[in-house]
Amino acid sequence: MSVEIEVGLENATRIPIPLEEPVKPAPKGLANPRVQKLLITGGIVALTVIVGLFLYYRQRESTDDAQVDGHITPIAAKIGGRVQQVFVNDNEAVKAGQVLLKIDPRDYQAAVDQAQAALDVAQSDAQSAGADVPRTQTNVASGNSSADAGLLAAQADLERAQTMYEQARTADLAYAQANIDKSRANAEFAKADLARYKPLLEKGEISQQLYDSARANADATSSALRADQEKLTQANRNLEMMQSQVAMAKARVDQARAGVTTAQAGSHEVIMRSADARSKLAKVEQAQAALEAAKLNLSYTEVVAPIDGIATHKQVENGQIVQIGQGLLVVVPLQDVWVTANFKETQLRDMRPGQKAEVQVDTYGKTFSGHVDSIAGATGSVLSLLPPENATGNYVKVVQRIPVKIVLDPIPPEKAVLRPGMNVDATVITE
Repeated sequence: MSVEIEVGLENATRIPIPLEEPVKPAPKGLANPRVQKLLITGGIVALTVIVGLFLYYRQRESTDDAQVDGHITPIAAKIGGRVQQVFVNDNEAVKAGQVLLKIDPRDYQAAVDQAQAALDVAQSDAQSAGADVPRTQTNVASGNSSADAGLLAAQADLERAQTMYEQARTADLAYAQANIDKSRANAEFAKADLARYKPLLEKGEISQQLYDSARANADATSSALRADQEKLTQANRNLEMMQSQVAMAKARVDQARAGVTTAQAGSHEVIMRSADARSKLAKVEQAQAALEAAKLNLSYTEVVAPIDGIATHKQVENGQIVQIGQGLLVVVPLQDVWVTANFKETQLRDMRPGQKAEVQVDTYGKTFSGHVDSIAGATGSVLSLLPPENATGNYVKVVQRIPVKIVLDPIPPEKAVLRPGMNVDATVITE
């Protein structure tokens, strides 16, 4: 059951209005529960953040004194000459073995040709000297054999002549002298018989035939005596001739000995020939070395890149005259870079090689991971060109910095390319 009440405007003022209860004012300041709750919550959050930051940064050492480093390879001329052509431009990528520039090779090619000619001459001389050694050895050996054989023959002739001389001086002379004595005795006996027979013949006591026979015998014995005397004279002449033969044989022996000495002196010629051959061979090696050096200088006319990288800092142009050791350009391998971070000495207490590291690169605003590779053996001030001198009396203690090498993990080229000299912020996690 519902009751509809229609109230007009004129009756509105007659409707009674209920009165509201009075509202108590809220506490102000720290007495407000809401403020207290907010303060407690904020304190807890702040404490949590502080503790978290403390735990986070307690094992992290950071520095903004850090730069990207790399193997900057300077390219210099190893020979002097006029640059014929430069094949690369500044800041151009190059590959290892790529020809960067070429020096005019004509002078060095001429040097190679000259060295080759000198080598050919030295080889020819060495071959000739090498052939002389065995020929000389053969000749010397033959001469020695001939000289030795001649000496032996001369000595044999001397012995034979001496034997014949001794035989003629002793047996032949004695035999001839004995025959003379015998013939003289026979002649004297026959002469005596003839002298005895002559008075007997005159008296007629013996026959004329007997006397003639005695006279014939005396004549015969006288002739035999003269013949034996001639034989003795001939034996003396033979003895003198044999003595001359002995002297001639001795002379031949002396001559043969001189020939042996001369032949033996030929061995020194073999030594000299061998030494000359070795000298010629040494000259061949010297000429070969000179040729290799000339070829090496010729190869230096093409200056090639030793590694992959970016050719930069180009200081050479076509037609330029360059000198030995003159810097031409620089090749920077961007794929092999690292970070050198100069940490304060007070930050190195817990830092060790192998610890993780983070590097934020200013160029990209990104952070890249890596690890500590090594820590320098001295501070940067000591390794500087002009180390500080602290013994002047004006010493001020300053916290020193020590370079730390940080090797980065591989970075894809499309993500970032780090170049030596870039500024970075380095952080090492020392847990």
